[in-house]
Amino acid sequence: MVLAENVSKVFMGSKVLDNVDLRIERGDRIAMMGPNGAGKTTLVRAMLGFYHIDSGKISVDGHDPVKNRVEVLKNISFIPQLPPPVKLSIDELLLYIERSSGVSRAKIFEEAGRMDLDLQKHISKPFFKLSGGMKQKLLIAIALSKKSDLLIFDEPTANLDPKGREKFYDLLTEIDAECSTLFITHRLDEIEGLVNRKIYMDLGKVVEDEKV
Repeated sequence: MVLAENVSKVFMGSKVLDNVDLRIERGDRIAMMGPNGAGKTTLVRAMLGFYHIDSGKISVDGHDPVKNRVEVLKNISFIPQLPPPVKLSIDELLLYIERSSGVSRAKIFEEAGRMDLDLQKHISKPFFKLSGGMKQKLLIAIALSKKSDLLIFDEPTANLDPKGREKFYDLLTEIDAECSTLFITHRLDEIEGLVNRKIYMDLGKVVEDEKV
């Protein structure tokens, strides 16, 4: 699904990705770990076409994520660590998602409800005025409703209380076996039963990659 070869990226004179090689196959359930500044989020954002890399190559389903970004993002769901400051109301946001991604509003309501988020109650509120936990639950509901080939979660439970985390992990057990998941996380103990591979990054390099 994803192939990164000798990928390097420099920010402000510092090499944040240093000749990274990574392959993600269908059905891989990956925990990506490492200290802050290790290059984890930069690598993911390069895979999504947010960043241009300085050298090397990345392909997603055979597509260049920068040149063919629309095609690449069709089959990927990404939940960032910090929810974006979207000023649209929940109603407007759901309409945009329905039209741009073909995701059913009813399905998003269903997934949100399973995480104890009552969207109808907040339908007229701007997204950015929701609490951190509510934003995260809505983003998770949207991601799971899309039925993507690859789900990428950057610290997805950072804003969730213990009950919310438990419900989130319960939903993940229902993901199709062919779907690949990538968790950027510091909570390996919480997702250990959901992954079959562990990757550790440090100083812009993949220093450990093992099946579990």
